[in-house]
Amino acid sequence: MADTLTTPAAGSPRTKHVLVVRWGAARRREQTARQAEFTAFVEATAPRLRRTAYLMCRDWHLAQDLTQVTFAKMYATWGRIRRTANLDAYSRRVLMNAVFDQKKRRSDSELVLAELPEAPHQRPDDTVELHVALLQALATLPVRDQAIVVLRHWEDHSVETVAGILNVSASVVKTQNARALSRLRALLGEDFVRS
Repeated sequence: MADTLTTPAAGSPRTKHVLVVRWGAARRREQTARQAEFTAFVEATAPRLRRTAYLMCRDWHLAQDLTQVTFAKMYATWGRIRRTANLDAYSRRVLMNAVFDQKKRRSDSELVLAELPEAPHQRPDDTVELHVALLQALATLPVRDQAIVVLRHWEDHSVETVAGILNVSASVVKTQNARALSRLRALLGEDFVRS
């Protein structure tokens, strides 16, 4: 009889309190694990996404902002996507959508430049000249063509992967890639492209 007095009944308030406390502790552990997974994902992918964003906008600060927008959107849906989605492809798609949205908002006439006041009059290294020439030529392409060139040739993804990231068909990727490369060759010259 003593046992029945000390053990709470199944529907008693104390039993409900114990269940709520256990449920809360389990939920906190799950949230901590989810946050740790997201943090590990961010640490692993942030440099790659930021570099891709830079190639699309040529501004490191804006690239950082676009990367943060990507992670914010992914964090909002992390519970749903963390186990079911290809997270690398998903992150690229979210980043490209953020780039496309940003390009729509920004004036086409606005060009971001990082110039030092009174730069020294020495000839820059050839790799710097090459980098600048390539980025300037890339900037002349339409934004979707830029995305295709960056994803295909900088990140070295297959046509099918790029099509999946940009949500277009493989034939669109092939056509726009050929057109973009042709335009880059025209801008840079055949000798430049071959070297």
